[in-house]
Amino acid sequence: MHEVSMGGTLRDYLSGEEIVETTYEEFRQTLAKILVEEHGYPKESLKAKVDLCFNIDGEEMCRTIDLVIYDTAGAPILMVMFCAGDVGSYEREAVCAGKLLQGGPVPYVIISDSMDAFLLDAISGKTIAHGMRSVPDYKELLSMVEGYKREPLPAERRAKIERIFYTYTGFLQGTCCSDSCSLPPIRKVELKKMPKGKSMKK
Repeated sequence: MHEVSMGGTLRDYLSGEEIVETTYEEFRQTLAKILVEEHGYPKESLKAKVDLCFNIDGEEMCRTIDLVIYDTAGAPILMVMFCAGDVGSYEREAVCAGKLLQGGPVPYVIISDSMDAFLLDAISGKTIAHGMRSVPDYKELLSMVEGYKREPLPAERRAKIERIFYTYTGFLQGTCCSDSCSLPPIRKVELKKMPKGKSMKK
C-alpha cells in the first residue's frame, strides 16, 4: 500500500506543527510517542521523514525513512522504519537502508508496525531481538553505540547495496490497494528522483 494523503491534517507529535495526514502518519506518530514516552528518547534527538538518497545508473533517488535518532554530536545512531505487513520480511531492506543513510552507516535499525518490532544490527545484518520489548531505552542505546567507529562504505560496496535496496524499493511500484486508487507516480511518493542540479552530498 502506498502512503497517500487522507485529505486532512494532524498535529505532529515531535514539532507540534500541523502536518498532512497520510495513510502511514498515524503509525509514524505512534512510534515517535513510544520512543519518547516509554523509552526516554529526547524529542530533539528524533527526526521524522528523513530522505535516504542513493544513486542508480547515474540518477539520484530518495526514499523516505520514518524516524532517525541522532546522538548529541548529530550522528545517526538508530533508524526506525514503519512496516505495513509481515515485519520480519523487511529485515534485509532495513539493514541496507541503515548502511546507506547519509551520515551513516547507522549501527542499529528497528522495523515495526507499532505492535511488533525487530531490532537489527545494521553492520552485521543480524537480528538482535524480536518484540516491542526489544526497543532499547535511550540510555541503553547510548551505551550500545559507545565506541562505535563510523566507517564510510567503499564505493564498490555501496553501489552493490544501493542496487539491492533499489530492488526492494522497486516492489512498491505498481502495487495498490485497489484498481480505483488515484495515485501520483511512485517516484513522487515513495521513491523520488532528485531534481537535476541538486546533489545528495552536503
